[in-house]
Amino acid sequence: MIAPRRFLPSISSLRALEALDRLGSASAVAEELSLTQSAISRQLQALERQLGIDLIVRDKKRLTLTTEAKEYASEVRQALNQIAQSTLRLQTSPLVGTLSLAILPAFGMRWLMPRLPNFSRLHPEVTINMTTRLEQFNFAGEPFDAAIHYGHADWPGTQSLLLKNERLIPVCAASLIEKKQIAAPSDVLDLPLLHIQTRPLAWAHWFESQGELNLPPLSGTMYDQFATIIQAALHGLGVALLPDYLVEQDLASGRLRALHPFPVETSGAYYLVWPETKSRHTALHKFRDWLATQSQPEDPLPR
Repeated sequence: MIAPRRFLPSISSLRALEALDRLGSASAVAEELSLTQSAISRQLQALERQLGIDLIVRDKKRLTLTTEAKEYASEVRQALNQIAQSTLRLQTSPLVGTLSLAILPAFGMRWLMPRLPNFSRLHPEVTINMTTRLEQFNFAGEPFDAAIHYGHADWPGTQSLLLKNERLIPVCAASLIEKKQIAAPSDVLDLPLLHIQTRPLAWAHWFESQGELNLPPLSGTMYDQFATIIQAALHGLGVALLPDYLVEQDLASGRLRALHPFPVETSGAYYLVWPETKSRHTALHKFRDWLATQSQPEDPLPR
């Protein structure tokens, strides 16, 4: 059900409010929207009358937003951006449609990209636009049809498809262990550890899986993305605990050395997730059905 009219102000008045919050002056708003300052003032007054709330502080000729109006303008900005994105998507692909996909940068580059040419050959009518997102988000506030997500299949209001379980292996540059013997998992504690922000307990869980329960505090340097932590490991800055699919090439070439013979599976996995309201989206339906043929068990690919 659509909200009553009193809760749906005009786009023009909302644009004026958002622009005043962003630009800080009525003259700048008027210039951006190609209106007079008087017209901007009338739109803001109409918005205040409709909502029954004072939004603007009028000090002589200067207009500023109240604290409550600033919070409202921030939320309005997100809604206007979503309307603009939806309109652009409709205009650029009116038939089958464009799929707007949020991806994890490392997984997208190493796992998804090598497979996408196959999808493009099968479905040339579908365009996929991708944007990286490292953290979870609310589909209601972002213009995405689906996302590739790491964690568990518990994202509220969504359906999901399991793509790949994550398996971690400790790796480092050969130069880091030239004069050291790594005979047991506890020996890794003698080396500097590299941590990734999205897996803050990864090392603790790995040591526990190897029977190392009474651990000292696990210090080390922190990285926000796999791309940077891999480079740190390659340059001998420490040992990184990384998904095996990310380091296949580096292990095969000898640029990195594995400090344990087998990867350890974690409790998290990679999923394609989409809002329940998008389940009949044509482009998403084609992409989801194709991804189901690529998910576990998967065919090995050269990476």
